[in-house]
Amino acid sequence: MSISQKCQYALRATFELAKHVGEGPVRIADIAKTQAIPIRFLEVILNQLKQGGFVESRRGSTGGYVLTHSPATLTVGEIIRFIEGPLSPVQCIAGSTGDQCPLHGDCAFLPMWEKVKDALSDVYDSTTFEDLVEQERVRRKEHVLDYSI
Repeated sequence: MSISQKCQYALRATFELAKHVGEGPVRIADIAKTQAIPIRFLEVILNQLKQGGFVESRRGSTGGYVLTHSPATLTVGEIIRFIEGPLSPVQCIAGSTGDQCPLHGDCAFLPMWEKVKDALSDVYDSTTFEDLVEQERVRRKEHVLDYSI
């Protein structure tokens, strides 16, 4: 399963908002610059995330976007499913088209596809945005140069 560019942008925008939880709204221009997302795409994505209840917009000179969920409980899997739909390596286990397969019910690959789906779900659903923010903090600390003698 390949994650679309739109979904990657949605994940990066959500990540950026998670980094600033409790600090007030984050301007769309700041999200776009920090996460290298074209503003016109970001506007559409943030609107979609807003309709899904993941973010909220605030108007005014100090306006911008905030997460409506705690980064500690919001998972990568939730955002991916919202933007992309079901996590599935093949259509036949995604839900509606399985019975259209000529090998429906007798496919040697089905158990493997189920394992792939479960593995993807496990990784995405066990990774919260708080986990990602913390990983970035640790990574940035490791890259800080120390010139003391």
